[in-house]
Amino acid sequence: MAIRFSLDKIMKERGLEQKDIVHITGINRNTVKALALNANARIDFPTLNTLCTKLDVLPGDLIEYIPDENEKSR
Repeated sequence: MAIRFSLDKIMKERGLEQKDIVHITGINRNTVKALALNANARIDFPTLNTLCTKLDVLPGDLIEYIPDENEKSR
């Protein structure tokens, strides 16, 4: 199983760069970079809330579940 953070997809759809997300949300540049590169191991609820509020998205728009191939056959 894999949980993927999809900020990069939202950025691409909206033509935004990491610096734009930093400006819009006020979230630390390093945090935005990690989230956009899907290099994070976790996300704090306040950060998730800020992204949802400022980008007008739902948590499910940002978090994606990708089952392993082995799990699909069960």
